[in-house]
Amino acid sequence: MSDMRLIVAGAGGRMGRALTRAISDTKGVVLAGALEAPGSELLGKDAGVLAGLPENGVKLCADLWALSAKADGIIDFTVPAATIANVAIAAQRGIVHVIGTTGLTASDNAVIHSVTKQAVVVKSGNMSLGVNLLAAITKRVAQSLDDSFDIEIVEMHHRAKIDAPSGTALLLGDAAAAGRGIELDQHSARGRDGVTGARRTGDIGFAALRGGTVTGDHSVIFAGPYERIELSHKAEDRMIFAHGALKAARWAHGKSPGLYSMMDVLGLSDI
Repeated sequence: MSDMRLIVAGAGGRMGRALTRAISDTKGVVLAGALEAPGSELLGKDAGVLAGLPENGVKLCADLWALSAKADGIIDFTVPAATIANVAIAAQRGIVHVIGTTGLTASDNAVIHSVTKQAVVVKSGNMSLGVNLLAAITKRVAQSLDDSFDIEIVEMHHRAKIDAPSGTALLLGDAAAAGRGIELDQHSARGRDGVTGARRTGDIGFAALRGGTVTGDHSVIFAGPYERIELSHKAEDRMIFAHGALKAARWAHGKSPGLYSMMDVLGLSDI
């Protein structure tokens, strides 16, 4: 089988450069294009050099339609507006779209879902193996414990992260809610401040910390009467997300149209 030809969206950013490095040392995939926002000062720069690699001849470009003519997939860790613009083009071209963008709204998700009758989309708040295993365990623990155990999710990221709670925290919250058989949107407690009153039974709480260069720390706390269970994951390098995204792209190549998650990629969807 020939190598899967991949476009990296946001190729000039930290995650984009990590993806370029990951593609360079992964068998079965090649860098077919490097997408960057219109007007970026990085347009025309070599993607390899930006990623700290030897020059690879792939220049950053703002035209996804042109790049996607000879590609099999796009990996997209950008911002919601860019991802939604990319969704339509990827669907028209019939290429795999791996989405790791966080901060997507309900309307953004509706747009993504609307193309999955004709397109293959893998979307996850986190692409790492460890985090998705943590989500599976969180769901199972939530199934096992009644609501006398309060669920709190604590996350910390670097100072430059622009959305909160993180996509990973929401992924874990969804897993906990699924285990409890409830809707997260109706049982989510965020931004406690001032006189809030007692904690509402059944809520899933979120706390977001920002500072320094933290790649991503997440803990799910089940606090019950006189005991506490804490499940944690600490990311030490964003390369774990890059390699997870490549695994997702290769898994999705040739799949039937639909919306998939990393749980599907890792065979954890039945947990």
